Amino acid sequence: MTGTQWTLISALAVGTYAIRYIGLLAGDAIERRPALRAVLRDLPGCLVVALVASSLAGEEPVVWLAAAIALGVASWTNHVIARDRQVIALRRAVM
Repeated sequence: MTGTQWTLISALAVGTYAIRYIGLLAGDAIERRPALRAVLRDLPGCLVVALVASSLAGEEPVVWLAAAIALGVASWTNHVIARDRQVIALRRAVM
């Protein structure tokens, strides 16, 4: 193997362990800070809302109607991805 290949392997190994170490530090920070834990707990729902909102931007009214119906069915059946507070916020934003 050439020196370039060994350099690449070494850099990837250092990067891998750096990511693992940063994950350990981040996990410790999350445990010590309740506010950070709350933000990360709500993050998946916020990301879903952002993805849906960005996909609806510039769409025809029939697409918005379909999204509203899907939101209504999801709320009515209580099979939603977001937490209760996010569903309430989304309902207020839609209405």
